[in-house]
Amino acid sequence: MTKNDWIYRNLLRPILFKQDPEEAHEFAMEALSKLCAVPLFATNRALTDPALASEVAGIAFPNPIGLAAGCDKNGRAIPLWPHCGFGFVEVGTVTAQPQSGNPKPRVFRYPRYDALINRLGFNSEGSQAVAMRMATLRETHRSIPTPIAINIGKTKVVEGEEAVLEDYRTSFKRLSPFADFVIVNVSSPNTPGLRLWQEKGPLTSLLSALMEEATRGKRKVPLFVKISPDMNEADMANVCEAALELGLAGIVATNTTIAREGAYAGLSETGGLSGKPLTARADEVMRFLYKQTGGSLPLIGVGGIGSAEDAYRRIKFGASLVQIYTSFVYEGPFFPRNLNRELIRLMERDGVRNIRDAIGTEAK
Repeated sequence: MTKNDWIYRNLLRPILFKQDPEEAHEFAMEALSKLCAVPLFATNRALTDPALASEVAGIAFPNPIGLAAGCDKNGRAIPLWPHCGFGFVEVGTVTAQPQSGNPKPRVFRYPRYDALINRLGFNSEGSQAVAMRMATLRETHRSIPTPIAINIGKTKVVEGEEAVLEDYRTSFKRLSPFADFVIVNVSSPNTPGLRLWQEKGPLTSLLSALMEEATRGKRKVPLFVKISPDMNEADMANVCEAALELGLAGIVATNTTIAREGAYAGLSETGGLSGKPLTARADEVMRFLYKQTGGSLPLIGVGGIGSAEDAYRRIKFGASLVQIYTSFVYEGPFFPRNLNRELIRLMERDGVRNIRDAIGTEAK
């Protein structure tokens, strides 16, 4: 354990964990957003190594460790994340219209299980406000050394197929100019009816509409879809089929789970469970997706990654990139750097020269 890790675990985390989880998060995000104005932190530094660098969906990534959606929902601290060691960051989920989300309390910690449950419900400033912030960021920072993904989701009050399609289109039009790639969220368990859009018919309609937008103009915006860990294999196969037929850039797997099995059956709060309880299921989903697509589609692995061994295994099961969030809460701001260092050690142990060479090696 480094000195910085010791400080976080023994001094900062106990203070933060005495607060309500959402209040602690907002306090941290406010502090981070202010740090972005400090010249030391405004100068971006990406953590990279030739062994970790790769190209996915035509995008160059300095390392495979990304910040998952749900942390920087409104893009308030983008310049700071490279300092933590992230190779890319996912902003969002962003909805077309501003909305406050579900009633509080809506985030719950379970340190015994290295887990969180949230039922935030896409609390968002709205795509117009986030687009304006991203435009300002572009003006004040000539370049961000890590790719930026923007995750878009459905506004809760919008109903009806055409209205939902237009809701997603609106967010895509506003935000895609500022994104290296866009992720379509149809898998959160906290917006009523959202997961119905994972079914083949509605999903194909939605992704077709967004692919039309993605291919307009001079720049084609890579489009990914994010799926639930609670899908059965037939439904996952349908997602793979739609993604391949429509020419999507890839799939993100997985979102949080509503399952409460085995040792986690007593976690009674409703919402999406994340962290260590999701590890095994997210591994299974990744292996299935990689085999189903024959390794022809980039996959981003997220869910239950709490160590370099977890990240490495997810990559060997088929992930081109991985993301963390819950483990970042528990392990602190230096955790991504530690993961990258440990990944290099694991690769050296196995004689793997570049992280690309490990993708899918254990999917079968």
